Amino acid sequence: MDNSSESKAHIHPGRLPAFWDRSVIFFANLKSMFFGNTEQLGKLESEVSGVNTYGGRLITVINTLYQSGPNLLVLEKEPNKSILSYLGETLKLSIPDIMIVEADVFSAINKGTGDKEFRYKIDRAKEMISSHPAGWMDGYVTDDMLVHWARKLNKSNINTAEGCHIANNKLLLHYHLLEKGLPVIDTEVAQSQDKVQNCLDKLSRKGYTRAVAKSQIGASGIGMIALNTSGSNKPMPDYMFYEGPCIIQGWMKPEERGIEKIYSPSVQLFVDDNSVYLYDITEQILSKHSVHEGNIAYPPYLEDYPRLKKELLDQAEVAARWLHSQAYRGTASVDYLVTIRNGKLEVRICEINARVTGATYPSVLARHFIPHGAWIMRNLKTDEPIEGQKLLELLDSKGALFYPGKSEGFIPINFNLNEQGSVIKGQFLYIAENVGICTDALKNFSDALPIGWEYDRD
Repeated sequence: MDNSSESKAHIHPGRLPAFWDRSVIFFANLKSMFFGNTEQLGKLESEVSGVNTYGGRLITVINTLYQSGPNLLVLEKEPNKSILSYLGETLKLSIPDIMIVEADVFSAINKGTGDKEFRYKIDRAKEMISSHPAGWMDGYVTDDMLVHWARKLNKSNINTAEGCHIANNKLLLHYHLLEKGLPVIDTEVAQSQDKVQNCLDKLSRKGYTRAVAKSQIGASGIGMIALNTSGSNKPMPDYMFYEGPCIIQGWMKPEERGIEKIYSPSVQLFVDDNSVYLYDITEQILSKHSVHEGNIAYPPYLEDYPRLKKELLDQAEVAARWLHSQAYRGTASVDYLVTIRNGKLEVRICEINARVTGATYPSVLARHFIPHGAWIMRNLKTDEPIEGQKLLELLDSKGALFYPGKSEGFIPINFNLNEQGSVIKGQFLYIAENVGICTDALKNFSDALPIGWEYDRD
């Protein structure tokens, strides 16, 4: 697909675009992100806690992303009532209508099987969604299932399944970057499992001791496996080849091949029918395995490298125009690997995540309250389950909770819940006038929330 009409670029970091002048039924279909790769989905569910409550993050931003309203957010699980009250009544955020549709009901729209109670759930979901006045349908991704829902209920998809699939494909992006003459990470393509070692051998001859295998579609570190370029590695799971060939890339690290420092910035963007918008620059907070754990804006090192900001935005514009040409529409993040090698700056795009990402909702929310300020967002996992109301009260008792009119504070964006409805993890945003205040606040988070917790993956 090549929708070749030229898009206009609007590049204003720190300024939110108008987003969509539409009303939407938005499915938090996180389990569709791998486009039918059930083995890869199983890996996500086994490694990431509270997957069925991640959609609650969208509550804070849906009415900003789709401004006509009324909007309907379709979640897998009921959100925590305490955080809903805080977001709507205390922060005065506009909250969408919310409906619960379990994952098995969502995936069964075209099936005639199931007992009477299950069929009732499907029919009720169809009736409520069909009767909602919103004319558009969207989701984390648009796949064949979401297209079926729209057709059945006489709604229009904002995206096509094909355009969304292409937009999230790492190998197709790599080929486009090569075509445009942009610098890329040293990459080999393994057509099958038995070709992986040949790729590793080639990277070893270039001086790499480590490599990373990437499936063409991946998210939250699922579909990314670290490998040794020499010696033995475990066979890769079949899901890595679900889309076809697997990507094998050299793993860059300090003190190897002349590299002195490494950074991981990300540009937040939005694509509509006519234009692309670049509205924020963040730094990704990654684990030692390069799995996303949070973001900070702006990257504190930007001022140290005068040409870096322009280079990030120039390359992001190329990526955004590619998304537009593939008929992708919506928010996205362009992730980079920036290296300082022998004193020189090198900027390479790693991947695009074409959806509402882990950086979209904190960026939109932070810019809503403090447009030209700074923010940091971390995923925090509690040692023991805790009631949502108690968690909010603890933050409030320490004066750490954000209120309208304050110049800084923590905003709990979402609580991930166990089966009993207690909080086991949450996404916590801190906003302030500058990055230093944000990082200091996070260092002192144990004082603000005196319970056992640890940082966790997104």
